Amino acid sequence: MLPPYVMASDWSRNNRTWFAAVQTEKRMMFLILALIVAVAAFNLLSSLVMAVKDKQSDIAILRTLGAGPGEVARIFLVQGALIGVIGTLLGVAGGILIAYNVDVIVPFIERLLGVHFLPREIYFISALPSDPQVGDIVTIGVTSLVLSLLATLYPSWRASRLQPAQVLRHD
Repeated sequence: MLPPYVMASDWSRNNRTWFAAVQTEKRMMFLILALIVAVAAFNLLSSLVMAVKDKQSDIAILRTLGAGPGEVARIFLVQGALIGVIGTLLGVAGGILIAYNVDVIVPFIERLLGVHFLPREIYFISALPSDPQVGDIVTIGVTSLVLSLLATLYPSWRASRLQPAQVLRHD
């Protein structure tokens, strides 16, 4: 118990505007990361669509040898899933590595470029704080995996719908 002359207060209640600004900044960073993941998923989608286009004759030959539409779709689903999983694992590992070593990386880049990102005369902080949260890392990783898996659905469906006779006739 505290003596009656001591009053305790919560810093987030005393500094509501600052706390709200930090929360807004965190949401904006999440939005930026989500957009980066969406661009990566779109790149995966477009590369798989191009792979389907390039492999049309191979897909037609597989179909004529007895491969069903599901088997053809599975080939592209597995390809896209592997790319998505490997990319997500490398991205999360790289992000964690950078987040835990930002205090070493930023001064290195500053010396390399000859600039100071946060001059003490202008800003109240002299270093970039980094506090990776497990929940944030998991959210980003799961979002990345889900988007990459969703990006594989259309190309896989398109590959499974190819008609062997039409493709081989035009080759």
